[in-house]
Amino acid sequence: MEIRQQRQGLVWVAVGASFWGVDTVLRRPVTAHLSSIQIVLMEHLILLAPLLPLLWMKRDECRKLRPGQWAAVIGISWGGSALGSICYTEAVRLGNPTTAVLLQKTQPFIAALLAWIFLHETLGRRFWTRLVLAIAAAYLVSFGIDPPGARLTGAAASFAIAAASLWAACTALGRFVLRGIPFVVLTALRIVVAAPLLIILARFGSARWIPELTGHDWWLLVFMAVFPGMLALLIYYRGLTHTRASMAAIAELCFPATATILNWAVLGIRISPAQVAGFVLLWAVILSWERPSA
Repeated sequence: MEIRQQRQGLVWVAVGASFWGVDTVLRRPVTAHLSSIQIVLMEHLILLAPLLPLLWMKRDECRKLRPGQWAAVIGISWGGSALGSICYTEAVRLGNPTTAVLLQKTQPFIAALLAWIFLHETLGRRFWTRLVLAIAAAYLVSFGIDPPGARLTGAAASFAIAAASLWAACTALGRFVLRGIPFVVLTALRIVVAAPLLIILARFGSARWIPELTGHDWWLLVFMAVFPGMLALLIYYRGLTHTRASMAAIAELCFPATATILNWAVLGIRISPAQVAGFVLLWAVILSWERPSA
């Protein structure tokens, strides 16, 4: 991969991850009367209408996938799009959304190690330096110079860590699959292949697996599905096509950074200079990339 392509890809990953940050402020209201499985299922069902025809038109691309890549697609869909999203929604429902945002900062470590093990990406001193700086910057955005305090609750923290682990695995698996198909096809497969598992989980996990929704619920679910959902994935996978999975994991820290800023903006809490400095530092780390770590 050319250095310019990789740098541009890293920015695309960061932009896509920033779109994910919009999700938390939309997701929290619907958790008050819908289960986590119902929410994630409805998001996926909403997107089937535009994505199924797309996959039919791109069926020749799908045929190019080898058995190992199909296994990775199933892992991405069932592990990340289905179970990861359910775990994250449950973390948001059970605790302060900041808990889920904070623990997303564990994701780059997991993703980097998986990229090293399965994709044979080198992780030199420069990479670890950038990773530490990026996590420190994301922490500053989340909390400024204050400790997280009582925001870490047991059940919510466990679900948030599970989501971070599943999504970290999806970063490495996604990079593997993108060697064989366009990013648009992977985005569609991730959502469509997850739908059958979600239907089964919802059918046996709730007496009313298709919930009764108000007009406001529909608006929130459609917005979540399209913008921090499908659109964010399209942007993210476009970037991941030309980005090493380990470096993409650093750019993904834009997700908790943006989420935290929006959480506080909705609650009317003033952002401190330390938090602004953290946001600037995070983007400086992302944009300073020059060549793979050695």
